[in-house]
Order: sequence, then C-alpha cells, then structure tokens
Amino acid sequence: MRKELACALAPVGLLAELTHRCPLQCPYCSNPLALEQVSDELPTEVWLDVLAQAADLGVLQLHLSGGEPTVRRDLEDIIARAAKVGLYSNLITAGVLLTRERLEGLAAHGLDHVQISLQDTLAGNADRIAHYEGGHAKKLEVARWVGAAGLPLTINAPIHRQNIASLEGFIELAVQVGAQRLEVAHVQYYGWALTNRQALMPTREQVLHSADVVAQARERLKGVLVIDFVVPDYYASRPKPCMGGWGRGIINITPSGKALPCHAAETIPGLQFENVRKQRLRDIWLGSDAFRKYRGTDWMPEPCRSCEFREIDWGGCRCQALAFAGTAAATDPACAKSPHHQAFAHLAEVEASEPASAFVFRRPRARAK
Repeated sequence: MRKELACALAPVGLLAELTHRCPLQCPYCSNPLALEQVSDELPTEVWLDVLAQAADLGVLQLHLSGGEPTVRRDLEDIIARAAKVGLYSNLITAGVLLTRERLEGLAAHGLDHVQISLQDTLAGNADRIAHYEGGHAKKLEVARWVGAAGLPLTINAPIHRQNIASLEGFIELAVQVGAQRLEVAHVQYYGWALTNRQALMPTREQVLHSADVVAQARERLKGVLVIDFVVPDYYASRPKPCMGGWGRGIINITPSGKALPCHAAETIPGLQFENVRKQRLRDIWLGSDAFRKYRGTDWMPEPCRSCEFREIDWGGCRCQALAFAGTAAATDPACAKSPHHQAFAHLAEVEASEPASAFVFRRPRARAK
C-alpha cells in the first residue's frame, strides 16, 4: 500500500452530523462556532445514498449526531436505510425532544443503540449547564424508555469543573437507569469548550481524583457497567490519537455534507473539504487532500518522526497543535516532548485556580444572520 494510503481499508465508523439545530445550549458543544443553517442541510435522499456508499466502502458503525438528530423528521428513514445496508446505528441524543412512541418507532425501524448525554446528576445544575429547564428529568425518563424498548444504553457524562463533584453520582445513576456503558469524558477544549475553557477547566487534583474514582468503580461494577474514561489533554503527558488517527478510522460528515477527518478540522487553514453532494465517499476517504494531509507518519516533524509512539498516537491532535502552537503540523502540546507542553499545562493550572467565568452559551438563533 502506498504511504499516503497508510490507513485502514475503510473507516470503522461514520459520524453523521444530521443537523446543528439543538434545543440545548451546552457551553462545551463540539459543534463549530459557525453553525450550519437548516437551509444547508443535506436532504433525505442524499443521506440515504451516503449510507449505501458507506456500507459498500466497509463502514460498520453509524453514529447519528448533531446538534440534536431527533429534530430531523426523516430520522426513521435514515435508520431504516442503515439497517437495510447493514450498518450498526447509534443515536447520540439529548433525549429531550423524544416521545416514547417515537423512540419505539425508531427501534422498530432498526435502531441498534442509544447514547444520552447528562450534564449533572443534580437537576438544577444540569439544567443550568444545558440552559434548558426540565431537561434533566426528561433525560432520565427517556433513559428508562430505552431499556423498556430493549435497546442498549450508553450514558455520556461530559466532566468539567462545574460538575466534577458529581462523578460518583454519575456512576450510580448510570447503574440505576440500566445503562450498559458510561462514558466519563473530561471536556476536550475545541469549539465552544475552547471559548469557555476558563469556566470549565478542573484542577489537576480533581482530574487525578476522578481517575481514582473511575478505577475503583470499574473494579466494583465489573460485569455490570463498562466505564470509558477520557482525561483532559491539558493534564496528559501523552497525546490521544485524533479520532483514532487522522484519516484512519472515522469519517465525519457535517449537516451540509462536508467530509471531515475530525469535528474541528475546519479550523485548520488551507484545507479543502470535499462534499458528499459532489464526490463519492470512497474517493473522499482514499484520495482527498484533506484526509491525506496528516494521515500516517510522513508529515511528522521531530520529535514525532522518530518517536516510538508515532504509530500509536499518530501525532495527537492537529487542531490542538494549531490552536496552541500556531501550526497544525506542530507536535501536539499535550505531549511531554513538545516544546509547548509546559506552557500548555501551566495555562490549565492557572485557569483552574481562578474563579469560573460566566458561560458563553451556544445560541444558534442568536448567531443566525
């Protein structure tokens, strides 16, 4: 295989951002600051064709995301097409717009799995963070509907300084609602989370304590609950592989049809992203300049190029390198070998020691022009 195609023969997963519309206003949302408008969203027939292309390419998993994917009236058609072509479908939802009847209908159309995000275990704080009154109670109701419908359930718990004290509660709540998996993911600082970093950054001591809490819970709940754990990059010494490695395992499609190697790739200047309205998914995955730009190891500078971890972390995050070092080709500052690492970690400690700033909420309508 040519070096520029040094990747899996196909992406394992397709992350379909069906829309950027969402009733929640979470200040750590992974959507870009420049949200795509409903008038630009892909029509049903294009999404259905893309799913058929994905299956032909060898994709196994379809992650239906947003925004809030349940605002799409054609969600049933999309799920039915996924089932028909053999894609395992995972609905990533806030849950607040679902009725029990619609959830059961989605299951009948072939939905395989549901992920529901929670902002806290305390209703008042959860609703404050989401900027959506009554949201927490509705989410718990929907979580129980998922179990009653016979669908596996994952609870997403994005962790930051304003809810980290509830970590033990998140774990117990996941068990109570019958979840099989809990994703304890410290907020990663891109998009809206980067804008709100000072309001969200926990202390190093809080992060270390959270790791201990998760380790103890994993042992105690072995065979009951699988717990995934993601630490914030600012307190790491090794970078995480971006989406499993740039252009290696995941392809992200935005509401308007742009194919991206990761959520935040559009922040990198000079990259041109192909659109599924005009290009076949296979051609984008294997041949587009954006997917080939940081795929493999040939692009790497030192110390990445000679690092023994270069085919484990694949250089870490390009968007984070750009945001902190000024160039996407730099060593990820999360890595201890980066010349920017000490300043990166120090920034987190300084911001975590200061009083939390006010949230800048994600407000699509306020930003629409």
